Amino acid sequence: MNNRLRGSLAAMLAATIVMTAACGGSNAAPVNVPPEPTASPTMEATPIPTAAPLPYTAPLSGIGLAQEAKFRPMAVMINNFSAARPQSGLTGADVIWEVLAEGGITRLVAIFQSTESLSDTIGPIRSNRKYLIDIADSYGAVMAHAGGSPEAYGILQKQGKPYLDEITNAGSYFWRSKDRKAPHNLYSSLEKLREGAEKKKYSDDKPVPVYQFSENGTVADASGAEDARDITIKFLMDSYKVGYIYDETSGLYSRSINGEPHIDLNNNATLAAANLIVFETTHRTLDDVGRLSVDLVSGGKAYLFQKGKKIDIDWVSAPDDMIRFATKEGAEISLVPGKTYIHIVPNKPALAEHVAWVQSASAG
Repeated sequence: MNNRLRGSLAAMLAATIVMTAACGGSNAAPVNVPPEPTASPTMEATPIPTAAPLPYTAPLSGIGLAQEAKFRPMAVMINNFSAARPQSGLTGADVIWEVLAEGGITRLVAIFQSTESLSDTIGPIRSNRKYLIDIADSYGAVMAHAGGSPEAYGILQKQGKPYLDEITNAGSYFWRSKDRKAPHNLYSSLEKLREGAEKKKYSDDKPVPVYQFSENGTVADASGAEDARDITIKFLMDSYKVGYIYDETSGLYSRSINGEPHIDLNNNATLAAANLIVFETTHRTLDDVGRLSVDLVSGGKAYLFQKGKKIDIDWVSAPDDMIRFATKEGAEISLVPGKTYIHIVPNKPALAEHVAWVQSASAG
């Protein structure tokens, strides 16, 4: 077969294959073509109503208020001996201070300013000291207490301080509970105490000091912060330790004493705060009873705990007589809106020996 014939046969064969494929197409599986997509109806999102911001802000807690808090602060000296716990009314305070008293136990100074529940029981109420007067003075507060050291009485009486003392000048504004033994059973209420202050003509038009608060609840100095979610504070005795655990959901530190929740007897709620401050200062023993002198003027080192973070700060005695807290660069810190607990420990040993913290509650 010559080359021309081979070429003709190849061309005919190729044509036959093409025709066969075309004729047999009717037996091939159908090809599924997807339908043209149709547009689904659009749903307009329903806007979620947001609560209007409250018109006023509590000066010592930064919490929004429907009505302006104009009351002069009330500083109540609270017994913190074991027989006095659980106390009543502490969840209503804007600020709580904890400082050593005699014998290594601490006393609490509860500052009430924006509290709306005036009839709630507060106490047990205990005696006054010179440095407790200094704390109350820094807020321009009326003091409520039962008795006091000779030094404290000298200051109260000679300097004309505003005070309500169950023993000497305001007994009718306090009451004794039958549920506990004296001296751990003395109570009052803001309603009673403000009635007493009005009776004694303690002016209520004093300007209320104001703390600085962050608008969005951010940490005061995030650049220098470290994680701290489980905190222990030792004041003097190994047998007395205050603890705090940070809760991410609420943004609060829940308080305990010697491993037991520290609760408010009024509502069975655990005490909690948005800001914790611990600062060191000089403590001196004055007499055989163990009464103390606590320096609240010189300033010094402090720790701030907020939002699960620990920040090194300083405490200072400001020109307005208020004890304030500043960054290492000297700017006043911003607190997270909420309650603040302030703790004063001796500077010997140093601050770091009184406070321990870990990154999380499960870390140790």
